[in-house]
Amino acid sequence: MTEIPPPEHAPYGQLPSGGTVRPITRWGTPVMHRPQQPVTAFDEELRTLVADMVATMYAADGVGLAACQIGVDAAVFVFDCPDESGERTVGVVCNPELTLPEGRERQLDDADEGCLSFPGAFVECARPDRASVTGQGLDGSPVSFEGTGLLARCLQHETDHTRGTVFGDRLSTKARKKLTKEHDKQVEDFPPGWPAED
Repeated sequence: MTEIPPPEHAPYGQLPSGGTVRPITRWGTPVMHRPQQPVTAFDEELRTLVADMVATMYAADGVGLAACQIGVDAAVFVFDCPDESGERTVGVVCNPELTLPEGRERQLDDADEGCLSFPGAFVECARPDRASVTGQGLDGSPVSFEGTGLLARCLQHETDHTRGTVFGDRLSTKARKKLTKEHDKQVEDFPPGWPAED
């Protein structure tokens, strides 16, 4: 396994390590399409779950992963993602609340987006180019992250997962068809146990 270089920005500490890589849950599975249960216990069980999420995210070469993406009904996500300047930020957010720019401050970024739960496919998806998220960390204390570029997209994408929304829900019928076609072409590269089994 490749060593992950230390991020430039870890305001609440490094991501937990030592987790087990789990199979990624796919779109269409009920847990992916309903709001997730709030996290209320900040205990060893949560720490183990988050460590597994981190291991799975890295094994799948992702920049973020929500608990529902490994089949767990809990409103928590992890991320290791660069912003517009290329600076990487890492974090864990339980019970996220998303804030987006409004009015004149709101600028859309129409960049490619993909999802580890619909692997191998990318399509343009317009989202605000800045985002901030507040929530709780692994120990229940308040956390807050904000970002631009890919980090802004990641914070929005992962918060969506905790609400039962996949980014395909935000696409036009035409764009979703294109995404599905691209996904179906590569289905053999992502067997059901991926990335836990090669």
